Amino acid sequence: MTRESYKTLSEKAAAEVREVMPWDLDEMQRTLDGLLILDVRERSEFEQAHIKGAMNVPRGILEAACEYDYAETEPELVVARQRPIVIVCRSGNRSAMAAVVMRLIGYESVASLRLGIKGWNDGDLPLVDCRGVTVDPDDAAHLIEPKLAPEQIDPARRKA
Repeated sequence: MTRESYKTLSEKAAAEVREVMPWDLDEMQRTLDGLLILDVRERSEFEQAHIKGAMNVPRGILEAACEYDYAETEPELVVARQRPIVIVCRSGNRSAMAAVVMRLIGYESVASLRLGIKGWNDGDLPLVDCRGVTVDPDDAAHLIEPKLAPEQIDPARRKA
């Protein structure tokens, strides 16, 4: 059996789900009634910069958040199975995988934000912090894309 990687898994997921571009989501916000923007990044990422009005449910608790009777249950999300949902993460990988799972558990209209919050920010679309204050796009770029520590880089790619 061939070993899958995070990259190959997310590419397969993206091929299975509908993806929307940042400018399309911007338009959808203005024109699509009932749209739910679901940000699956970790809470600390969300607090630094997110799309105004987005709901934050970290990817690690998503399945439980979508069902009643769990400590992680998000009632608004549980009853949103017929609502249009666009899932957001940093670059579009986690959101594509989350969209696959949500379809499997009965969500009818889910899409993944292609390019993620990075693409949204690159398009100079507005982001806010946990206080609701607008985040400057240049500042957001540094918050969204943290630098890797040397030990996080594949040894085969490190410079000698």
